[in-house]
Amino acid sequence: MKAIKIIRDPEAFQLMADDTRRRLIHLLRAKEMTVSQIAEELHLTPQAIYHHVRKLKDADLIEIAREERVDHFIETYYRASAEVFHLSYGEGKSRKIEEQQALEALQNLSKIGVAVKVDEASASRLVKIQTRMHTLGDKQEWTDKVSDLEDVDFFGKQLLLEYASYLSMSDAEFKEYCELHKEIRHLLRSKLVSPSADKKKT
Repeated sequence: MKAIKIIRDPEAFQLMADDTRRRLIHLLRAKEMTVSQIAEELHLTPQAIYHHVRKLKDADLIEIAREERVDHFIETYYRASAEVFHLSYGEGKSRKIEEQQALEALQNLSKIGVAVKVDEASASRLVKIQTRMHTLGDKQEWTDKVSDLEDVDFFGKQLLLEYASYLSMSDAEFKEYCELHKEIRHLLRSKLVSPSADKKKT
Protein backbone atom coordinates (compact mmCIF):
# COMPACT_ATOMS: atom_id res chain seq x y z
CA MET A 1 0.00 0.00 0.00
CA LYS A 2 1.34 3.41 -0.97
CA ALA A 3 1.13 6.31 1.44
CA ILE A 4 -0.26 8.74 -1.11
CA LYS A 5 -1.84 8.19 -4.49
CA ILE A 6 -2.81 10.98 -6.86
CA ILE A 7 -6.03 10.32 -8.77
CA ARG A 8 -6.58 12.03 -12.12
CA ASP A 9 -8.86 9.54 -13.87
CA PRO A 10 -12.37 11.04 -14.32
CA GLU A 11 -13.90 7.56 -13.92
CA ALA A 12 -12.19 7.21 -10.54
CA PHE A 13 -13.70 10.57 -9.56
CA GLN A 14 -17.12 9.17 -10.36
CA LEU A 15 -16.49 6.08 -8.25
CA MET A 16 -15.34 8.20 -5.30
CA ALA A 17 -18.51 10.28 -5.52
CA ASP A 18 -20.55 7.33 -4.28
CA ASP A 19 -20.99 7.33 -0.50
CA THR A 20 -20.91 3.54 -0.17
CA ARG A 21 -17.64 3.31 -2.09
CA ARG A 22 -16.08 6.06 0.00
CA ARG A 23 -17.10 4.20 3.18
CA LEU A 24 -15.72 0.98 1.73
CA ILE A 25 -12.36 2.56 0.98
CA HIS A 26 -12.33 4.10 4.46
CA LEU A 27 -12.71 0.64 5.97
CA LEU A 28 -9.99 -0.83 3.78
CA ARG A 29 -7.58 1.92 4.70
CA ALA A 30 -7.81 0.76 8.31
CA LYS A 31 -7.52 -3.01 7.80
CA GLU A 32 -7.70 -5.85 5.30
CA MET A 33 -11.22 -7.27 4.91
CA THR A 34 -13.16 -9.81 2.86
CA VAL A 35 -16.30 -9.04 0.88
CA SER A 36 -18.40 -10.73 3.57
CA GLN A 37 -16.78 -8.70 6.35
CA ILE A 38 -17.32 -5.46 4.45
CA ALA A 39 -20.94 -6.38 3.76
CA GLU A 40 -21.56 -7.03 7.46
CA GLU A 41 -19.92 -3.74 8.45
CA LEU A 42 -21.88 -1.68 5.91
CA HIS A 43 -25.14 -3.65 6.35
CA LEU A 44 -25.33 -4.57 2.66
CA THR A 45 -25.43 -7.84 0.78
CA PRO A 46 -22.16 -9.52 -0.27
CA GLN A 47 -23.39 -9.31 -3.87
CA ALA A 48 -23.74 -5.53 -3.64
CA ILE A 49 -20.31 -5.19 -2.03
CA TYR A 50 -18.67 -7.41 -4.64
CA HIS A 51 -20.06 -5.10 -7.33
CA HIS A 52 -18.41 -2.08 -5.66
CA VAL A 53 -15.18 -3.99 -4.96
CA ARG A 54 -14.82 -5.03 -8.59
CA LYS A 55 -15.21 -1.45 -9.82
CA LEU A 56 -12.80 -0.06 -7.22
CA LYS A 57 -10.23 -2.74 -7.99
CA ASP A 58 -10.47 -2.05 -11.74
CA ALA A 59 -9.81 1.62 -10.98
CA ASP A 60 -6.79 0.67 -8.83
CA LEU A 61 -8.35 2.24 -5.74
CA ILE A 62 -8.24 -1.04 -3.83
CA GLU A 63 -6.10 -4.14 -4.24
CA ILE A 64 -5.87 -7.74 -3.13
CA ALA A 65 -3.88 -7.92 0.09
CA ARG A 66 -3.80 -11.70 0.52
CA GLU A 67 -5.75 -14.90 -0.01
CA GLU A 68 -6.46 -17.62 2.54
CA ARG A 69 -7.88 -21.09 2.08
CA VAL A 70 -10.85 -21.81 4.35
CA ASP A 71 -12.02 -25.41 3.92
CA HIS A 72 -12.69 -25.69 0.19
CA PHE A 73 -12.93 -21.97 -0.43
CA ILE A 74 -10.42 -19.19 -1.03
CA GLU A 75 -11.06 -16.06 1.06
CA THR A 76 -9.75 -12.91 -0.60
CA TYR A 77 -8.77 -9.99 1.62
CA TYR A 78 -8.76 -6.50 0.15
CA ARG A 79 -7.11 -3.27 1.22
CA ALA A 80 -7.01 0.29 -0.06
CA SER A 81 -4.21 0.85 -2.55
CA ALA A 82 -3.06 3.94 -0.62
CA GLU A 83 -3.36 5.44 2.85
CA VAL A 84 -4.42 8.78 1.39
CA PHE A 85 -5.96 9.52 -2.00
CA HIS A 86 -5.26 12.97 -3.37
CA LEU A 87 -7.83 13.90 -5.99
CA SER A 88 -6.28 16.12 -8.63
CA TYR A 89 -9.30 17.97 -9.89
CA GLY A 90 -9.79 19.87 -13.07
CA GLU A 91 -13.07 20.98 -14.56
CA GLY A 92 -16.40 19.41 -15.44
CA LYS A 93 -17.49 16.29 -13.60
CA SER A 94 -14.45 16.12 -11.33
CA ARG A 95 -15.03 19.67 -10.11
CA LYS A 96 -18.68 18.88 -9.43
CA ILE A 97 -17.66 15.92 -7.30
CA GLU A 98 -15.30 18.05 -5.24
CA GLU A 99 -17.99 20.69 -4.77
CA GLN A 100 -20.39 18.02 -3.54
CA GLN A 101 -17.79 16.79 -1.04
CA ALA A 102 -17.22 20.36 0.18
CA LEU A 103 -20.97 20.79 0.60
CA GLU A 104 -21.17 17.57 2.63
CA ALA A 105 -18.27 18.72 4.81
CA LEU A 106 -20.07 21.99 5.55
CA GLN A 107 -23.24 20.08 6.41
CA ASN A 108 -21.31 17.71 8.68
CA LEU A 109 -19.95 20.59 10.77
CA SER A 110 -23.25 20.46 12.65
CA LYS A 111 -22.36 16.94 13.82
CA ILE A 112 -19.49 18.38 15.85
CA GLY A 113 -21.54 21.24 17.23
CA VAL A 114 -20.67 23.94 14.68
CA ALA A 115 -23.80 25.35 13.02
CA VAL A 116 -23.21 27.06 9.69
CA LYS A 117 -25.39 28.22 6.84
CA VAL A 118 -24.81 25.78 3.99
CA ASP A 119 -25.14 26.76 0.35
CA GLU A 120 -23.73 25.56 -2.96
CA ALA A 121 -22.10 28.90 -3.76
CA SER A 122 -19.94 28.72 -0.63
CA ALA A 123 -18.93 25.13 -1.39
CA SER A 124 -18.01 26.13 -4.93
CA ARG A 125 -15.93 29.07 -3.68
CA LEU A 126 -14.10 26.87 -1.17
CA VAL A 127 -13.21 24.42 -3.91
CA LYS A 128 -11.94 27.21 -6.14
CA ILE A 129 -9.72 28.58 -3.36
CA GLN A 130 -8.37 25.17 -2.37
CA THR A 131 -7.67 24.24 -5.99
CA ARG A 132 -5.59 27.40 -6.36
CA MET A 133 -3.78 26.70 -3.08
CA HIS A 134 -2.86 23.25 -4.29
CA THR A 135 -1.11 24.67 -7.35
CA LEU A 136 1.14 26.91 -5.25
CA GLY A 137 4.44 25.17 -4.67
CA ASP A 138 2.92 21.88 -5.74
CA LYS A 139 5.53 19.78 -7.49
CA GLN A 140 4.52 16.37 -8.78
CA GLU A 141 8.08 15.12 -8.38
CA TRP A 142 7.91 15.65 -4.61
CA THR A 143 4.75 13.57 -4.25
CA ASP A 144 6.16 10.73 -6.34
CA LYS A 145 9.48 10.67 -4.52
CA VAL A 146 7.99 10.93 -1.04
CA SER A 147 5.41 8.24 -1.78
CA ASP A 148 8.18 5.80 -2.72
CA LEU A 149 10.12 6.26 0.54
CA GLU A 150 9.84 2.98 2.40
CA ASP A 151 11.72 4.02 5.54
CA VAL A 152 9.43 6.98 6.35
CA ASP A 153 6.02 6.44 7.97
CA PHE A 154 2.78 8.02 6.79
CA PHE A 155 2.84 11.03 9.12
CA GLY A 156 6.49 11.64 8.29
CA LYS A 157 5.63 11.65 4.60
CA GLN A 158 2.82 14.15 5.11
CA LEU A 159 5.15 16.48 6.98
CA LEU A 160 7.88 16.02 4.40
CA LEU A 161 5.51 16.96 1.60
CA GLU A 162 4.37 20.02 3.50
CA TYR A 163 7.95 21.20 4.06
CA ALA A 164 8.89 20.55 0.42
CA SER A 165 5.86 22.51 -0.73
CA TYR A 166 6.80 25.52 1.41
CA LEU A 167 10.37 25.42 0.14
CA SER A 168 9.29 25.26 -3.49
CA MET A 169 7.09 28.36 -3.21
CA SER A 170 8.35 31.73 -4.27
CA ASP A 171 7.83 34.62 -1.85
CA ALA A 172 4.93 35.83 -3.99
CA GLU A 173 3.34 32.37 -3.99
CA PHE A 174 3.68 32.03 -0.24
CA LYS A 175 2.05 35.43 0.27
CA GLU A 176 -0.85 34.38 -1.93
CA TYR A 177 -1.07 31.04 -0.07
CA CYS A 178 -1.45 32.86 3.26
CA GLU A 179 -4.08 35.20 1.82
CA LEU A 180 -6.06 32.24 0.50
CA HIS A 181 -5.97 30.63 3.95
CA LYS A 182 -7.38 33.86 5.38
CA GLU A 183 -10.09 33.89 2.72
CA ILE A 184 -11.19 30.36 3.63
CA ARG A 185 -11.33 31.27 7.32
CA HIS A 186 -13.28 34.45 6.60
CA LEU A 187 -15.76 32.59 4.39
CA LEU A 188 -16.36 29.87 6.97
CA ARG A 189 -16.74 32.32 9.85
CA SER A 190 -19.20 34.39 7.81
CA LYS A 191 -21.41 31.30 7.61
CA LEU A 192 -21.61 30.73 11.37
CA VAL A 193 -25.24 30.68 12.48
CA SER A 194 -24.53 31.91 16.00
CA PRO A 195 -22.49 35.12 16.32
CA SER A 196 -21.54 33.98 19.84
CA ALA A 197 -19.22 31.41 18.24
CA ASP A 198 -17.10 34.33 17.10
CA LYS A 199 -16.43 35.88 20.48
CA LYS A 200 -12.73 35.07 20.61
CA LYS A 201 -10.77 37.58 18.60
CA THR A 202 -7.26 36.94 17.32
